Amino acid sequence: MQLVLTEDVVHLGKQGDLVEVKPGYGRNYLLPNGLATVPSEHNLRLLALYKERVQQAREARAADLKVLAEQIQRVTVQIEANANEEGHLYGSVGAPEISKALKAKNLPVEAEMVRLEGPIKEVALYAVKLHLGYDTETEVKVLVVRPAEKK
Repeated sequence: MQLVLTEDVVHLGKQGDLVEVKPGYGRNYLLPNGLATVPSEHNLRLLALYKERVQQAREARAADLKVLAEQIQRVTVQIEANANEEGHLYGSVGAPEISKALKAKNLPVEAEMVRLEGPIKEVALYAVKLHLGYDTETEVKVLVVRPAEKK
């Protein structure tokens, strides 16, 4: 079954691509969710106009993400976590904690954007990769410290 994608579909194609899919996938998923349309002449003409507008919006969004990536590179995030005397954390620091710390500094980074090899389990300074979208990647410095002693 041949369809024209109206949205980007992961592992299938970008918007405007003519793709060959199995009939069940097209009929039961792509068409009902508005991700694809039947390749008629009218639909292709509408899609070309829509594609231009989306391309302009995509370029503007990519430029905004590049500015955000530059801001993030200059920032060091400090996260407090309970640890023993040797510096081993009792729990771990993961993507949600890093995302929350960045949001506290007015940097809109979701937990899905954080790329960790595994959870952080030591008190130290880490360079964590972030994938912001539209092929924009950056790094943020994350300092994991023990909380100050409370009296």
